[in-house]
Order: sequence, then C-alpha cells, then structure tokens
Amino acid sequence: MIGHAVLALEVGWGTTMAIKTLVILMVIPLGALILGYTFLLKMMSHMQSRLGPMDPGGFHGWFQLIGDGLKFLQKEDIMPDQADRRVFAAAPAVVVLSTFLVFAVIPMGPDLVVKELDVGVFYALAVSSLSVIGVLMAGWASANKFALLGALRAAGQLIAYELPLILAVVGVVMQAGTMNLQGIVYAQRDGSMFGIEALGQPFILTQFIGFALFLVAAQAELTQTPFDMPVAESELVSGYMVEYTGFRFLFFFIGEFGTAFAFSALAATLFLGGWSIPGVTGDMANILGPFALFAKLMAVAFLMFWVRFTYPRLREDQLQALAWKVLIPIGLLNILLTGIFKVAL
Repeated sequence: MIGHAVLALEVGWGTTMAIKTLVILMVIPLGALILGYTFLLKMMSHMQSRLGPMDPGGFHGWFQLIGDGLKFLQKEDIMPDQADRRVFAAAPAVVVLSTFLVFAVIPMGPDLVVKELDVGVFYALAVSSLSVIGVLMAGWASANKFALLGALRAAGQLIAYELPLILAVVGVVMQAGTMNLQGIVYAQRDGSMFGIEALGQPFILTQFIGFALFLVAAQAELTQTPFDMPVAESELVSGYMVEYTGFRFLFFFIGEFGTAFAFSALAATLFLGGWSIPGVTGDMANILGPFALFAKLMAVAFLMFWVRFTYPRLREDQLQALAWKVLIPIGLLNILLTGIFKVAL
C-alpha cells in the first residue's frame, strides 16, 4: 500500500481577517477606477459627444484615467499656511475609511462576507454617514471661507438625506423580517415571483418606491449633480476640496467613486437579490455570486450616473425642500403601505 502525505494548512482568524481587509482595500480603488472609466469617461463621452476622453492611448481612450491618476501623483502636496496640518491631512483618509467600513458587511456569496452582522443594514447606513466628519474636517482645517461654506453645505445636505435613505430601507427590512444583509438576500432568493419559486422575489418588485428613494438619497449623499451644492464650481470654486492638491485630492475622488460603488452594491443587495442567481446554490454560488453582484451594481450605478449627466444643479433651498417636504413623506407612506400589505398578506 502506497501512503499519500496530505499537507493541511490551518489559517488562523488573524490571517483570515488580514486577507479580507486586504481584499476590501483593493476593492475600493478598483471600484472607483471601474466607475470612473466606464461612466465618467466613456458613457458621458458618448452621451455628450465629447471626443477628448476617447483619444488618449489610441483604443477608446483607455489611457485617460491612468494619465489623470499619474498627473495627481506628480503634483506638489501643498498645505495652506494657516491650515490645521494634522486635521487637514487626516480628512481624506476619514472619507475613504467610511467606504471601507461599508464593504465589510456586503455579502458577495453564501460564504463571501467579511463580517455577517444581525444589524448589517443599520451598521452600513451608520458608517456611510461618517464621511460627513471627514468633509467637515477638510473644510474647517483648510482655513478658507469657501472650503468652510462647502463643508457646512455638505453637512446639512448629508444630514437631511440620511433620513430618506433610512426610510427607503425600512420597507425592505419589514418585508424580509431581518436587518442581516445575508438574510435579506436569502429572503429574496427563497421567495416566489408570479407563483414560480425558482425565480425568487427581488424586492424591487414590491419596494420600487423605496428603490427610487434610495437612489435619490444616495445621489445626494455622494454630492453628485444635481445635488453637488457643496462643491459648486460657480460659487465655491471646489467647496471643501478647494485647498487640496495631488494625491490628497485623489483620495477625495477615490472616496466619492468608491462610495458610489458601495451604495450601488448595497442597493443591489437590498432590492435586486445581491449575489443570488436563480437555481445556483452551494459552492457555485460562491464562484458566480461576485459576478452577479457586480452586474447588478453596475446597472444601479448606470442609473446614478445617468442622472448626474442629465439634470442641472438644484438651489440650496430646493435641495432641502426636496428632502424634507417630498422624500421623507413618501418614505413614511411607503412604510405604511408595506405594513398594511405585510399584515394583509
């Protein structure tokens, strides 16, 4: 009898957590790169007939975003003389940190999640709002009136639109019966659509009002057009980022597009079934799940950037009125309707 030696490698929790952390740290800039290249440069170029981003590098302007990144890295790192240097330097990292924390609870497969929390939805929405701290730090530490005004605008806007964002998700939580993001995916996968259980039941069919609210509120959280008052070029030059140059400014760019990637993944998980694919379970779900989630989040991101390139900037009073007088009442009505149908059915 010929014996076979089997080498078993036991990986401790520390190593596992380090690997997961490294993966998330890679996802944030990679997600920002994908969204920036696909939508900011290519989709917008086609929609607006812009030839510039289609030229660098030859084939379809593939080198444009790489060239922009190299440009930022080569620029001089400048701090204003009157700036609070420590706070000024830490602000971009705080903005990116909030995005990192969101990705920690988004499942990409049955076993592909950094940390599965019973209050995953609550956690994701809570940490996503931490970016406002980084924005206030940037505006205050810059010793610039335009930067401070932009930071105060951003704080007021983010606080106002956190409420519609939360209300949009409450309907999903009520329907799924859990705040666990993995549980929400399973609730959609195990549901039935038109009496056919094999198709599952994406919550966008019943929570289409919540989905629309989520997209509008997420757009405002990202301070993207038409909600870009905190960085209004015609009024504030560049808002809270006006004194940032080089790689520090690049951090804000990565934070914005990385957060857009995270919000798109969160919306895909809550309303489109996340990683689930009808008829796919077990190990195959772990293999195909990330690709399914990526396809769904890109569809959500397309809607976000389509709005960004289509509508003009709102005035500050219009922006606040939309949140308090329109979105919040609609969110409360959606919760009421969800409760009625939940009890009736």
